[in-house]
Amino acid sequence: MRSTLDLVAAIGLAVGGTFGLAGTFVASDPLRETVWTIDGVGIVVATALFTMKYQRLGNDLAAAGFLTFLAGESLLLAGNAAGLQASVPSYAGGIALWAAGLVMVSAQATFALWMRLTASVAAVLFSVSVLMILWGAPLLPTSAPLPALGYPFLVLTFIGWIWTLLKPER
Repeated sequence: MRSTLDLVAAIGLAVGGTFGLAGTFVASDPLRETVWTIDGVGIVVATALFTMKYQRLGNDLAAAGFLTFLAGESLLLAGNAAGLQASVPSYAGGIALWAAGLVMVSAQATFALWMRLTASVAAVLFSVSVLMILWGAPLLPTSAPLPALGYPFLVLTFIGWIWTLLKPER
């Protein structure tokens, strides 16, 4: 039997992944900011629940990774209302924390190898994006190829985390 909190975390990740990707294709600033705010709240709720779950299970590194990811998502949420250009400083800080959190969660064999690989690819892509921003590249959260190339890998990681929560127990 699945825990209600596991279900809430899975829904939060599903909402976050869906609305996050959708927001990259929205042309209207107010609509994009709204969609990304919904995305961010879903991810914050999910990663808070993941933090508690993995801390209770004694996997402190994964728990700390989810907490670090949560901190990054909070920075992203804080920048949403500012618009794309004005949000770049909080965006850079947020995805830097995303990258660190993904590495921490994936450092041990807590999750299947394919999830750890997709998380690692996302972490590398977000780290390169942060460095580019810090070195003066005019990147926005919607810029392609970077940072946009990292989002599908992040969403694949979310799908894996959801699967881990909801898979039938053996």
